[in-house]
Amino acid sequence: MVGKQIVEEIEITTENREEVIKRYSPMIKYVANRIAMRLPPHIEVDDLISVGVLGLMDAITKYDSSRGAKFKTYAEFRVRGAILDELRSLDWVPRSIRQKASAVEKVVRSLESKLRRLPEDEEVAKEMDMSLDQFYRTLDETKSVPVFSLEDLGIAKESGEQQSLLDCIAGKADADPQTQIRLIELKEIIAKAIDTLPEKERLMVSLYYYEELTMKEIGAVLDITESRVSQIHSKAVLHLRTKLKAIIADEL
Repeated sequence: MVGKQIVEEIEITTENREEVIKRYSPMIKYVANRIAMRLPPHIEVDDLISVGVLGLMDAITKYDSSRGAKFKTYAEFRVRGAILDELRSLDWVPRSIRQKASAVEKVVRSLESKLRRLPEDEEVAKEMDMSLDQFYRTLDETKSVPVFSLEDLGIAKESGEQQSLLDCIAGKADADPQTQIRLIELKEIIAKAIDTLPEKERLMVSLYYYEELTMKEIGAVLDITESRVSQIHSKAVLHLRTKLKAIIADEL
């Protein structure tokens, strides 16, 4: 897969910007296509790629090799961040979908508190006065709502200005102790949330987000239909959103 290919490092300067963009264009397309897979069909991949190019140009301008981070790592975060920033500015998730997501999360939290376990699909559907099919359709509609935004948890500088966590990726380990501590905290929070998921959903997160397999490939691995894979993915997204919000509220 493009995203896992090793890109040979070259000198990064504004003078050889065109060469750098050409070298890293497969990475931009890969990131854009991965993000587009989770978006409504009216979002054009080519538009995301164009924004990704701007993110790469920004990375070229701001990259500092003395800070110890590889350019390809910094560039990918910049590209992904630029695309997500653009999507947030477009507000591509309709308010109605956000409201549905919030309603489902509220019911799941309530049932989990009452039952002291993760509620079954049938229990959530019944509580929401829906059929199971209606519940699954709702999950599919709301899976595009962002699970978690690292940038929204930017760390305040002494001046009071917010800095994006993406800006911290290329920093020295001892440059900003507060940032390093927050990054460690966030990793622990995400790991804790994933650990609470049912086994199939944990496997889904691993295969989809870490191994970067497609829904079709995951179906082949698990010997289930692609629609069933999508259903498990939607449930994993719902449970992660719910768990992360609860953990963050308690710990941050």
